[in-house]
Amino acid sequence: MARKYLVEAYGCQMNIHDGERLAGLLESAGYEPTIDPGDADVIVVNTCSVRERAEERLFTRLGEFRDAARAAGNTPVIAVTGCVAQQEGEALLKRSRLIDIVVGTQRVKQLPMLVNRAIDEQPGPQVDINPHEDVSFPLGLARRGDPVKAYVNIIEGCNEFCTFCVVPYTRGHERMRPVAEILAEVREAAEAGHREIQLLGQIVNHYQAPDDAACDFAVLLERVHGVAGVDRIRFASPHPRHVTGRLLDAYRSLPKVARHLHLPVQSGSTRILAAMRRRYSRERYLDLIAEARATVPGIALSTDMIVGFPGESTADFDDTLSLTAQARFHSMYSFKYSPRPRTLAIKRLPDDVDEPEKTRRIVALQALQREIQSDLHRQSVGRVERILIDATSRRRLEELSGRTSGNTVVNLPGDPSWLGRFADVRITAAGPNSVRGEVVELEA
Repeated sequence: MARKYLVEAYGCQMNIHDGERLAGLLESAGYEPTIDPGDADVIVVNTCSVRERAEERLFTRLGEFRDAARAAGNTPVIAVTGCVAQQEGEALLKRSRLIDIVVGTQRVKQLPMLVNRAIDEQPGPQVDINPHEDVSFPLGLARRGDPVKAYVNIIEGCNEFCTFCVVPYTRGHERMRPVAEILAEVREAAEAGHREIQLLGQIVNHYQAPDDAACDFAVLLERVHGVAGVDRIRFASPHPRHVTGRLLDAYRSLPKVARHLHLPVQSGSTRILAAMRRRYSRERYLDLIAEARATVPGIALSTDMIVGFPGESTADFDDTLSLTAQARFHSMYSFKYSPRPRTLAIKRLPDDVDEPEKTRRIVALQALQREIQSDLHRQSVGRVERILIDATSRRRLEELSGRTSGNTVVNLPGDPSWLGRFADVRITAAGPNSVRGEVVELEA
């Protein structure tokens, strides 16, 4: 009987895709998937360390896995991978005896070997967090969990070193994947029926092909656009500093590129942006979004925002509120600042905004953004939008959802057989986080 595995991944889209690749690695080694921890021979937790309390979440989840496995009379090998594994290394073993294997972000290919060693050959902790430069992966290896969308990694690592961010320390320096390999994976995903391709990288729009000097990110979008079977293209996560006129022109000239641009600003205060080492000003950011809207009319913009960064005054936070009001983002991910290990901020900047004040600020910011989103969604009522139906509801029978080109979630009644098809949908009702619609025309 084949051994079974369970992979659970947290965090960003790249982490979710890493979970797919870990699953593919284990299946290539003869393991079969299961969703029951009581039935698993190996459990893999792919972690994220961008936000505070990542380690606490990990240990809580490990305890839940232990209890479920004990109830089934099972003792699975437990592996911790991802950014927390890279960041903490052997220190994780000191905090929990439940962990058998620790694998860093750049050593995931070693997972099957370490699992087999832990089960068969050398019982006891196995740790491998040493970096290496190979960012390639054998084609066909990822066990993709989404029938409609396919993630494709194009860059690993980051060279920006924003003062709040742990990613350069957990993912390493920036390494570009060859364009020939990227396009081969895109073709394979499209042939398998994945109609939406999501290109991933820590700074995805900094891409420059190592095997083709003429291929920057705008050219890569053009080449992916030409792959048969690809009908929609998204990417995450770009940096405002690397948004070029060539990229905006690609939006305008390539209809398969979704009309949504995520532009993480992090703060509305030029002074705080300098402390964050973002290397643009408030004014430059506002000029950029004006240029994007002039070049690509109707483009939807989203962002990330941090409140309570060290040294952020009330006036600085007011600048964040005023930028939000002026930009009118279609959506926003907002967070309270939390010191992350090894970052420049934790070394140089005291965390001097107290927790109650951080909470007050995040509540005020989210209330403003909710008002903006609700208004934008209300304005869409009555319009007909083209969506790609990409999910079925877990709570309601005959309830589907999809996304507009601008990335707005549209919920609608329909048949599960519609999954993966485009539909023209009239928007009938609006909420702060999504809208409802009804099908006007369904793709044949």
